[in-house]
Amino acid sequence: MRLGVHYANFTHPGWEHRLAERLTETARVADQGGVAQFTVMDHWFQMEMLGGPPEPMLEGYTTLGYLAAITQNLRLSLLVTGVTYRHPGLLAKTVTTLDVLSGGRAMLGIGAAWYDREHLGLGVPFPSTSERFERLEETLQIVRQMWSGDTSPYEGKHYQLAEPVVVPPPVQQPRPPIMIGGSGERKTLRMVAQYADACNIFGAEPTDVEHKLDVLRGHCDDAGTDYDAIEKTMLVSGDPTEDPDAFLGSMAPFAALGISLITMMPAGDDPMAWTTRMCEDVVPRLAEL
Repeated sequence: MRLGVHYANFTHPGWEHRLAERLTETARVADQGGVAQFTVMDHWFQMEMLGGPPEPMLEGYTTLGYLAAITQNLRLSLLVTGVTYRHPGLLAKTVTTLDVLSGGRAMLGIGAAWYDREHLGLGVPFPSTSERFERLEETLQIVRQMWSGDTSPYEGKHYQLAEPVVVPPPVQQPRPPIMIGGSGERKTLRMVAQYADACNIFGAEPTDVEHKLDVLRGHCDDAGTDYDAIEKTMLVSGDPTEDPDAFLGSMAPFAALGISLITMMPAGDDPMAWTTRMCEDVVPRLAEL
């Protein structure tokens, strides 16, 4: 099992003067300490659970481009791109650019979007839930087509691309991995089975995760895709540095289910110090699960 660091909270002491410095320090520690993946959120406003719009939030892909220049090993992604935020043709170009400039370390994490307040606040259309999922499926079809080298026109219900060209192509072949975030059993996990290379699911208990993975397996059977080829990841809360032994014990059942990467937000006021402790005390032992 591997660790992903999700840098979602920029509100640390002195952030007005040290935001970029602290992000840089944390990413470099993670990069050299064995962390597998580094993600930031795709939001323009901070989530309300972390203080809402008055709190700092950086634009996601600009941040990933910066991180690509200061790291060497980390896989870089948003957790996750909101499908409403960018036209899919431009999204494919953006992720391709990140992949080229990072030397093949980009991943497209994507979902149906949910934060209506930031859409309304900044004047971005926020369609119904059903339409957002329709747009998600078309976006997945478009990015896969563009990354395959197929430049024939795309005609969908919501998007029409006359010339879906992306040059240079991604470094990773056949494409940067696609990860779909969410655990919806009818739509989200079906799209994982049809279009994605990885899933990011939610579940506090092993029985919950086991059920979601069983649903995913069924969708893979229906779609004729390989369940075992899909990377299974999940978000985990808490602070493993407080009791590494107990934390590692709690992760063992998830590893047994096939969860190969867990994503965690740094705890406390110093994300660099937290990441350092994780790399020293948890990451090596996590790899043994």
